[in-house]
Amino acid sequence: MVEETVARTREAGEVVTAWVERAATGIELLAVIIIVLVILVGTALYVFRVLGRHADVSTYNSYRQQVARALLLGLEILVAADVIRTVALEPTLRNVLILGVLVLIRTFLGWSLVVEIEERWPWQPPRIEGKGGSRERASSETV
Repeated sequence: MVEETVARTREAGEVVTAWVERAATGIELLAVIIIVLVILVGTALYVFRVLGRHADVSTYNSYRQQVARALLLGLEILVAADVIRTVALEPTLRNVLILGVLVLIRTFLGWSLVVEIEERWPWQPPRIEGKGGSRERASSETV
């Protein structure tokens, strides 16, 4: 009787562990798919615009920002998968420390991508489009 209960509990635990592992893997695949699809579609559109001579300076900037946003979203989703895998499957001190290092690295990469997308440091004022199409600082200060 007790042995049956222990066996059922163990089986239930294995089912939950397998489900969590599949969920984390699925989330990682989603991140990879998002990154790859956005880069492929964005690159194809960029190449068609360049070959069709419909490209200007903003075409490249738009392409760069689109790729950076895809990478940023992919990083955020990958962090979610790592958190699920670490917390639900093996919340040992070693795994939590590894997760912390991964989150720090991905946070730095994410912050770098935001700087790349916005084309300014976070402490600088936002840029606005000027009358001649040139970008100017929102405040009158020069940095």
